[in-house]
Amino acid sequence: MPRSLVHCAEAAPDGETLSALLRRYDTAGEAVSCEPLTQGLLNRGYRLATTRGRFFLKHHLDGDRTAITRQHRVTQRLEALGVPVAPPVPDADGRTVAVIGGRCYALHPWIDGRHRDGGELTAPQCWRLGGLLGLVHTCLERVMRARTGDRRPPGDAAVPEDTFAVIDELLALIRGRRDRDTFDELAEHRLVERRTLLERHAHRRPEAHAVPVAGWVHGDFHPLNLLYRDTEPAAIVDWDRLGVQPRAEEAVRAAAIFFVRPGGTLELAKVRSYARAYRCAAGAGTSEMAAAVHRVWWERLNDFWMLRWRYQLGDRRADPQFPAAAALVVWWTREYDAVCDAFCG
Repeated sequence: MPRSLVHCAEAAPDGETLSALLRRYDTAGEAVSCEPLTQGLLNRGYRLATTRGRFFLKHHLDGDRTAITRQHRVTQRLEALGVPVAPPVPDADGRTVAVIGGRCYALHPWIDGRHRDGGELTAPQCWRLGGLLGLVHTCLERVMRARTGDRRPPGDAAVPEDTFAVIDELLALIRGRRDRDTFDELAEHRLVERRTLLERHAHRRPEAHAVPVAGWVHGDFHPLNLLYRDTEPAAIVDWDRLGVQPRAEEAVRAAAIFFVRPGGTLELAKVRSYARAYRCAAGAGTSEMAAAVHRVWWERLNDFWMLRWRYQLGDRRADPQFPAAAALVVWWTREYDAVCDAFCG
């Protein structure tokens, strides 16, 4: 099952908790071992072996049983439509969420598979990846179409003046450090560079009327939430951020993660194949994609969540991603037309 962005682990549930959980299931058997896999922001994951087989045990940290149950029902319906997912195992009463000791757990089938980033994908596999995300969006629209009350307009685009304030705050924190390291030097360089870029391109802030079509999306589609068996996708996992967003923006964000090179450039030939397949599968027009490219570019230009984690929260788990992500913003700004053409051409 998936290894999330965060590779920290915590102790597995104790034997009493596991026994109470497994007693709810007719065919789960008794616990043999429970190995912590990951410690993510929205859940914890464990490899659970029982006398009846292997499972992925998920501890949902937010504890919103209603929202978790909805996610489960969505994956069950998507599976019926042919989308590769891993719906939870229902207990003897048909429930998929177990609350034990005030904590919410779900038991999923174990999926043997591995993650693949864009560098490992061939051109045909990039096409299938784009088609898969398009399938997800169209199938979500089918299974969620009655829930129109859940639709919310996307937030306004970032305001440069607010971003300048964040840059100044982060620079002050970095420059005030006693024992600076190479990461600090890079972060300072990128912040100063980004302020210059933003001053130069502030007039390109997306207009409110230029928001692409909103629809139901996975919300966190990237290589660590997609398992492959051999060369084919076996399961899309971690549906915690299921919600309504501009759908083409998810396609652009995913591509910027799948196809970014270590030096901070995108493999545009692969992006083109992926984007064409997505547009065909989702029925997205080139104007929708162009608006999404612009909004995601602007979002990246104004976003410093990785540095906020490190310098404001003392959390360094996202540090390894920063060099490529920061370089990508600069390259994307310089090669804006080529990037837009890859998504829309």
